[in-house]
Amino acid sequence: MTTAGTAPGDGRPVYVVVGAGQAGAAAVTAMRAAGFDGRIVLVGAEPHLPYERPPLSKEVLVKPEGARLAIHAEAFYADNRIECRFGEAARHLDLDQHRLELASGEPLAFDKLLLTTGARARAYPLLDQLGASVHTLRTLDDATALRGHIWPGRHVLVVGGGIIGLEVAASAVAMGARVTVIERGARLMARGTPAPVVEMLQALHLRNGVTFELGADLIEAAQGATGEVTLRAADGRAFRGDHVVYGIGVELNADLALSAGLKVEDGILVDECGRTSHPDIFAAGDVARQWYPERGTHLRFETWGNAQNQGTGVGRAMVTGEPCGFEVPWYWTDQYGHNVQVAGAHEADEWLSRGDPAALKGTLFGLKDDVVVGAVTVDNGREMRPARAMIADGFRVTDRTRLADPKADLRKLAEGRL
Repeated sequence: MTTAGTAPGDGRPVYVVVGAGQAGAAAVTAMRAAGFDGRIVLVGAEPHLPYERPPLSKEVLVKPEGARLAIHAEAFYADNRIECRFGEAARHLDLDQHRLELASGEPLAFDKLLLTTGARARAYPLLDQLGASVHTLRTLDDATALRGHIWPGRHVLVVGGGIIGLEVAASAVAMGARVTVIERGARLMARGTPAPVVEMLQALHLRNGVTFELGADLIEAAQGATGEVTLRAADGRAFRGDHVVYGIGVELNADLALSAGLKVEDGILVDECGRTSHPDIFAAGDVARQWYPERGTHLRFETWGNAQNQGTGVGRAMVTGEPCGFEVPWYWTDQYGHNVQVAGAHEADEWLSRGDPAALKGTLFGLKDDVVVGAVTVDNGREMRPARAMIADGFRVTDRTRLADPKADLRKLAEGRL
């Protein structure tokens, strides 16, 4: 999709954004809100309008007719004079010439450029050889294709026990399928998710009939003449099903940055304004590893909240020079009609319950040396904002009974008014 905007050569500066996902859409919105009046060109490899990814593993699979995906209506881009190159991959970035070349051969000269290229599903060659019997889930087209392979009575093998795997499992159950989750590690959601959350979600899945196979290092994948898939683990276990979905992490879309010579170390390294090792090139979202003076380190997050907030912050910084600031990392998952939100660091040495999260209603506070460093809400999202404020402020708990009391106003407590 291409929409017309300001004609080139009118003397005004040109900002190009490569990557039309959450961060890219947030950035172009912030640029206009900050008063930028030059050309903005938004380049995206997918042919769709920028869309929300969280619904892909949920609503798009279970109730696609009710899914709301587009971040902005198409008219938004025309109204804000944002030129769109959707369905156009970028293939070369020339830093010296300040020029981007698209796969179509179209050159785009720019004054500043923002990379919000995100990430792609990490490939699993052992499973990819199964062809049409295996799917990943990262894009709208992935979700649409997967939906056609799940129906009542179908046995789905989900390889990977992270957030995406568990959300797909819950959706497949809602669609009437049987589900086996196969995880190489000894526990689910191994990437720093607090143990209480893992235990609660695993129990929820078990109650809904999901089977878990942990510690399963797959070494063989085959498909029979009838279409049945067999996966075999190193310890001899064999898992049979009708279809395979896997989610084993992501690979960053940093190829453009690497080939251009930008500094990349587990993400494109950027400063507090999102600026890369080149003064006119910026990065935001999953692909960026940003410097946070408050923490004295570079950090990279793969969450919707980070893409939205960092995209907004860097888009504004490109216009005003204002640093982005630190946002407490936060994500959520919806499974079987329950909402779980997780915020902050996970190095807590104890967890304090407020309400009864195990009964799927309440809040957990992660404490380290009596300081709130993490929080989990279960069907209690109204408490997440004050909980994040506590984490950001390094709130020290002096009265555990009060913090644990669900009748105590958490907002007043966070503000020191209780």
